[in-house]
Amino acid sequence: MSPYAMVVLIVLIATIGKVLSGRHAAHARTPGSDPQSIEALRAATDEIRQLKERVSVLERVVTDNHGSIGLDREIERLRDR
Repeated sequence: MSPYAMVVLIVLIATIGKVLSGRHAAHARTPGSDPQSIEALRAATDEIRQLKERVSVLERVVTDNHGSIGLDREIERLRDR
């Protein structure tokens, strides 16, 4: 085997090792692996659900045609929540 072929082979082996090492490290960092990240994901999902509900209420309040007085009452009711 020529020295040039050995150098290319060594570089190729090192590159493949580095790619596999990076892939393994990235796989180890994926969320959902530990209980804390699962709990954080559940909390974030719950918060997103609550925010969607609030946005839908606000959209309904804005698009409702009850006039200014009804809008004021609805906003105050939402603040008291």
